[in-house]
Amino acid sequence: MPHTSRIARRAAVAAAGGLLTVAVTGLPAHAAGTPTIKLSTAYLSGAVGASGDPAVTVTVAQSGTDASALTVTASASSKTSVAQTGDVTVSGTGATRTVSVAARAQGYTDLTLKVTGTGGATATTKLHYAASKAVQNPADTRYLTGSSDASAAVDAGGGYVIVADDESNVLRLYNGAVSGAPVKTWDMSSKVGASKEMDIEGATRVGNLIYWTGSLGNNKDGEYKADRNTVFTTTVSGSGATTELAYAHSYKKLRDQLVDWDEDNDDRYGFKDATADGQAPKQIDGFNVEGLEFAPGSTTTAYVGFRAPLVPPANGGKALIVPVTNMDKVVASGSTPAFGTPIELDLGGLSIRDIRKNAANQYLIVAGSWAADDNSDPYALYRWDGVAGHAPTKVRDLPTTDPGGWEAVVSVPDLTASGQSVQLITDNGDADLYGDGTEAKDLDHDEWKKARTVRFTVS
Repeated sequence: MPHTSRIARRAAVAAAGGLLTVAVTGLPAHAAGTPTIKLSTAYLSGAVGASGDPAVTVTVAQSGTDASALTVTASASSKTSVAQTGDVTVSGTGATRTVSVAARAQGYTDLTLKVTGTGGATATTKLHYAASKAVQNPADTRYLTGSSDASAAVDAGGGYVIVADDESNVLRLYNGAVSGAPVKTWDMSSKVGASKEMDIEGATRVGNLIYWTGSLGNNKDGEYKADRNTVFTTTVSGSGATTELAYAHSYKKLRDQLVDWDEDNDDRYGFKDATADGQAPKQIDGFNVEGLEFAPGSTTTAYVGFRAPLVPPANGGKALIVPVTNMDKVVASGSTPAFGTPIELDLGGLSIRDIRKNAANQYLIVAGSWAADDNSDPYALYRWDGVAGHAPTKVRDLPTTDPGGWEAVVSVPDLTASGQSVQLITDNGDADLYGDGTEAKDLDHDEWKKARTVRFTVS
């Protein structure tokens, strides 16, 4: 006896490789096959007013049917104030489609995506979407997802950038021109022998060798953590999307040597007291390294830039750089560090959050507060020639109303040419990106974690 009614069924699909539970409805008994819909990731982040937000890849299929005949649409939103079905764009044909979302407001919504196949059979899946609020300069802003605590960056060529995270020991390669997830990652923990975070805060590149430094300070509770007392190097091969990193060497006594050097110079900067048990690093008289760059024309003398202390440790104090004149040998062979004459820079009462130079020895310094409340304190960009005794000059103030603290300079353009811009990256770890009171570093899904990269005119 022939069937006279339609059959409703549910098919459970194992959660693997981004597959989600798929609901299938409206399948006639005589249909050739059941359509399927799979997401490259179940979680996606966007921003209100953003240009080129991250997208998700959707793979669809139905046995006995050409994939180009299948249609993909957004059929429902759990919170239409954040994004409606009409805010979802599906592009592409065939088995692979791209789905993007234009956010209306900050918050979360679950978007139901539906594929319709032969005979009207459908399958659905959920995309869990989070939207951060609008920021200044949206056209010049991109979002680096997968981590929120960007802390140092190095140019990899072709618009690509290697980014460090101060909450993990993972280095990530991004296409800095677009928003999205890292292209490649390298976890340096086992290579360096670190069981805890190194609190990577500074980096610089010399040829095909990249130097990375931990903060060298105590943790926020004033406890000494040995892994933070690490400087290490990686070698680079390839460039752009083909970039590869390999661990080279590490040195784990620079903090100790700095303290001894300061004691030998009449405790000029108070390093011994600042590194004592119970002393938090982000104090005006604290001990915290955030910048690393080499002296003009040198591949041996490294400038170690301090977030704390200010010198003297009072409002209006100067930023501190301590040159390590044999940094190449220190890291490569464990030589005892030799220190040059310290450099004190007037950055308007701010300290060093990053320092970077170009081949012409033109330096840019990201200046910010020594304090821990990164998301509201002043920030500024300064230009310098790298010569002790020469004063830096302010290029511009940096906006502070958007989430995140300015942490990294990717590269320095020719500052004598007109219309040049510089790419800066924020640490968003402490930011409440989605308005629910959760700090970005504590979000459940890495896809919702993100740092922000913005271009600013500097010449």
